[in-house]
Amino acid sequence: MIRWGTVTTTNAPLPRILDFAAWHLEQGAQRLYIYLDDADPAAAAALSAHPKVRVVTTDAAWWAKRGKRPETHQVRQTRNARHANNRKPELDWLAHVDVDEFLLPARPLAEQLADLPRDCLCARVRPVEALAAAPDQAETLFKAFPLDQAARQRAAEACFPTWGRHLSGGFLSHVAGKLFFRPGTEGLDIRIHNVRLGDQLNPGEHPLPDTELGHFHAADWAHFLSAYRFRLDRGSYRAELKPQARGEGAVSLNTLFATIEKEGGETALRSFYNEVCTATPELIKRLSDHGLLRRRTLNLPALRASHFPGAPQI
Repeated sequence: MIRWGTVTTTNAPLPRILDFAAWHLEQGAQRLYIYLDDADPAAAAALSAHPKVRVVTTDAAWWAKRGKRPETHQVRQTRNARHANNRKPELDWLAHVDVDEFLLPARPLAEQLADLPRDCLCARVRPVEALAAAPDQAETLFKAFPLDQAARQRAAEACFPTWGRHLSGGFLSHVAGKLFFRPGTEGLDIRIHNVRLGDQLNPGEHPLPDTELGHFHAADWAHFLSAYRFRLDRGSYRAELKPQARGEGAVSLNTLFATIEKEGGETALRSFYNEVCTATPELIKRLSDHGLLRRRTLNLPALRASHFPGAPQI
């Protein structure tokens, strides 16, 4: 049987990490390598209580043994992923994902990974982006996007009429997706969205069309707002990044958000969020009409209680 797992670097609150861990354990993960970006003894204890979870606290002592702590979280993520790759192999496949990214397989992942040819060193999972839901909504709704660039842009402008021309597929975050790779591959250079072996980028890459990556990038307004300034400064909205969309007149997210705030402050930003990130009846219909609506019942509190019964159930 194929054994798979995940590697993640995070400084998220414990309840969010437990949700992530419980979901992937339920999907059949045999190992979860969780690198805590800041020392958190309570989180380390709660997570380590599960026999399939391996926790590494990347504190000052950890980085002192490895030169020095990289300034950007992106570099720390890739360094930690390479550390997981170089461990004594316990798995056949390892996915490098964030704590707000949930693998959503349509059939068991072990079966999908077993179908890949032996010369495939990496397999790509494409994202779907979570929409903010009504409080009484049991399902989690996600927006998807067409792989074809022209179809993607047409769908974005139809589903998100005000802002779609600036957004690739209507997404705020990446559309590249994330990779599974074969751990223990000597010399494998692991990045956020890609891997490199020597001069080969993503050697033998195959898609995993029966799995999507549910990304809770802006799952509610409070979450979006709390991460907004960091993302503008150092994260996925930072100034040096190019426009996501490729159409004429498209601007980067950094420029787009600066324009929105200049014109109307937080009120205008909230209007943007409501159109692009909220599961309104109008958006649900538009996405459904384009075949881009996904529905999943996650039931995370129950999974968390099942896999981590001794942890705080917040």
